[in-house]
Amino acid sequence: MASVPWRQPRVILWATVVVVGLGFLIALEIAARGYGLPGPMTNQVKEVVLAPKSGPLLYASMALMMVVLTWRERFIAAGAAVGIDIAFFLVRWAVDAKMMFGNGALWVILACAVIAVTRRTGRERVLLLKGVGLGLLLVAGRKTGDTWLLITSKTRPQVLDQYVATADHALGNPSWLAGRIVEATGTVGEHVLDYVYIQLAVAAVIVALYQLRHVAAERRFPGHHLVRTFLVIGLLGPAIYMIFPVVGPIFAYGADGGHWAVADLWPNTPPPITAPHGMPFDEITPRNCMPSLHTAWATTIFIHSRRGPRVLRYAGTFWLIATLGATLGFGYHYGADIVAGVVFAFTIEAALRALDRGWDRSGIQLVVYGTTVFAALLVSYRYLSMEMAEYPWVFGPLVLLAMVSVIYGYMRTTKLWEPKAAPVRQPEPQPELV
Repeated sequence: MASVPWRQPRVILWATVVVVGLGFLIALEIAARGYGLPGPMTNQVKEVVLAPKSGPLLYASMALMMVVLTWRERFIAAGAAVGIDIAFFLVRWAVDAKMMFGNGALWVILACAVIAVTRRTGRERVLLLKGVGLGLLLVAGRKTGDTWLLITSKTRPQVLDQYVATADHALGNPSWLAGRIVEATGTVGEHVLDYVYIQLAVAAVIVALYQLRHVAAERRFPGHHLVRTFLVIGLLGPAIYMIFPVVGPIFAYGADGGHWAVADLWPNTPPPITAPHGMPFDEITPRNCMPSLHTAWATTIFIHSRRGPRVLRYAGTFWLIATLGATLGFGYHYGADIVAGVVFAFTIEAALRALDRGWDRSGIQLVVYGTTVFAALLVSYRYLSMEMAEYPWVFGPLVLLAMVSVIYGYMRTTKLWEPKAAPVRQPEPQPELV
């Protein structure tokens, strides 16, 4: 098989992305160690032997990697992962250590990387390395996210929750309403929403597996799929956290905030309308509310599930609704965060689709419009929060209209991007036979 021409522009681009990504991980590692804690690279290496933080995530990552394998190779890989995990389970049970599965999946992913380098050549090597990279990126995204949350809590002592809570009056304080509804559902509702909230990445993998189901047969990845959007949202979102630090109503206005909270108001008593100002908060709670990345991720799952079978479309709809219920009902986000998260998701999805098909005027206009609306929302929350609270019947519909306009613009533009079906050729009339 012919070797890959390493001087091609696309190969150079991927090599640059790998180098930049590695540099980013090293920078986060150094930043975390500056605060006396292990960074994403150290935490990932620990999971080769120690109990992982999330076993389902590691197995979901292995499933993503296996899209490049044949069915026989998939069965071998899955069996090896389960066997390794059983061995780890027995050892941990014997020494009374923390119990968690997932090491086997990580070992299989790393083993496939070794096989790609030592046993594969040419395009087959590149394809397997892409599969390994896809699986490891999902895991690395989780680790880098945890480090980002640490950095936000250490570097942003002042939070802007009062501004967002004041602006949220224009939307009717949905977090307070959702919090009371979740309380009324009891433990069953709480457990269902909690599972949906925690296992969001697993739901994304299920949709991605459907999109990537032909990779093994076609020996190539599609130009655009859910994992790309998922990772870009996780990469860019924390930068907004640094610009607009917010901890969430359960901390700023609830019992979980302790003496740092304004008052113990959530979810029974909406905050009063008073002039907002920045407030100091502890160095532990992440400033990870603006925008709601869980909402952004659930939105992209919903978008990408639209092309699947009916059961996948229903699952995508359920996950979006349940995620919105969890983010608001558990007091993790305000309504303003949700709106910003939806706009954020559609803008990034539009940018990646435009990049895949080649930038043109419609793609540029859509991305610029989404970015402008997102920036306008943040500026309004920060500098017009009092006006938004005092005139909710004006600003509430305006905020929702801005979000809907981005959604409509995305749907209208991407519909024009869809390939037109060729017209069915009509049979020519035949002369009547005598």
